[in-house]
Formats: sequence, structure tokens, C-alpha cells
Amino acid sequence: MAAISLRKGNTRLPPEVNRVLYVRNLPFNITSEEMYDIFGKYGAIRQIRIGTNKDTRGTAFVVYEDIYDAKTAVDHLSGFNVANRYLIVLYYQQAKMSKKFDQKKKEDEIQKLQEKYGIGTPAASKDK
Repeated sequence: MAAISLRKGNTRLPPEVNRVLYVRNLPFNITSEEMYDIFGKYGAIRQIRIGTNKDTRGTAFVVYEDIYDAKTAVDHLSGFNVANRYLIVLYYQQAKMSKKFDQKKKEDEIQKLQEKYGIGTPAASKDK
């Protein structure tokens, strides 16, 4: 109901607000149905993707049909307690996510080169 009042006014949303939410600190055993129950209360959901591998467990992406529904979900579910874990609900920001991925990729590349040429890490070389 709060979302309806947002739509009627000439409300300007901040630039980081979008339809895709990034959810962290989820219980590892949460199901898709439970996610739809929790997030579906705030509007029509297009897609939910729950992280399944070691690096992405406990995270999910929730895509809403409408940007105002996504904003309402962030406002109400940030800090929401699910199985004694407090959810962290953020707007997905492509630039920040790709920077994290690029940093990991660069670190892996440096490690491979160090192994290839027999160079230790800076911390290891100080110990010698």
C-alpha cells in the first residue's frame, strides 16, 4: 500500500534504486519457495537466483517486475530476521560487482605468474 502512494506522487528515486536486489546473509538451507514467500509480499517477482556454490552460498538475486516494489522490499526487509540471521538487502550495482570479480581475477593471475616464475608472495619473501 505504501508503494501505491509512492507511484501517485511525482517522487524521484535515487540513481542506485533499480529492480534487481542483492541479498546477503541468507541461511544456507533456504528454499526458493521461502524466498518467494518473503519477497513476494512486496510485489510481483520476475526471478530469484539463490547462490549454490561455495563462494555464493548465503546470497541471492531477486528481480522485481516494478522498481517501486523493489524499493519497498529494500525498505522493509533490510535487517529482517530469517532463521536467526539478519538479511542484508541491497540494490544490485553492476559496477561494484564487476570490480570485486576483476580484483579476484587479477589476484588469481598474479598468483599463477608467481608460481610459474618461482616468486613467493611479498610476505613469504620477508620471512626469508
